[in-house]
Amino acid sequence: MSMSQASKGFTAQLENSLLLQRWRTLAPREQLSLASLGGFLLLVLLYLALWQPAQQRLLAARAAFETQRELNAYLHSQAPLARNLASTPQSRVEPARLQGLVTASATTQGLTIERLDSDGEGVLQVSVQAAPFAQLLRWFAALQEQGVQIAEAGLDRSGDNQVAARLSLRVAQ
Repeated sequence: MSMSQASKGFTAQLENSLLLQRWRTLAPREQLSLASLGGFLLLVLLYLALWQPAQQRLLAARAAFETQRELNAYLHSQAPLARNLASTPQSRVEPARLQGLVTASATTQGLTIERLDSDGEGVLQVSVQAAPFAQLLRWFAALQEQGVQIAEAGLDRSGDNQVAARLSLRVAQ
């Protein structure tokens, strides 16, 4: 079937359409009213389907950008403090005392250690039961002050403000 035959078939089908026949029986004033209503509905549909979601995504992107900008400003403001902390010597822990130090500091912070594996001289794998995130952060800071470095950390959220942690700890060098 050629293109001209297909277009003739479509035109013939359109001419026999009940909708087109009904349209032709309407007065010109009614045709104008229906065409105006159709145009208005098309504009509303375009607004709701295209413009409004685009505007919502734009607002979300702007909010995310502002959040990232604030985080960047905070990081830049804290950079000198981080450099000073990195340059100050930390206390040195003997690798043989690492396990005792970690369990004692966890107990002091009110944390429960589920599992503790030694991976060699001065390296520990630690799993901590779910605890408030702020409590874990205090423990991390206390460990770093005592000369223990967190090599790897895996945190799993397990409820309201509760976080379970899997850590790889080593003696800071």
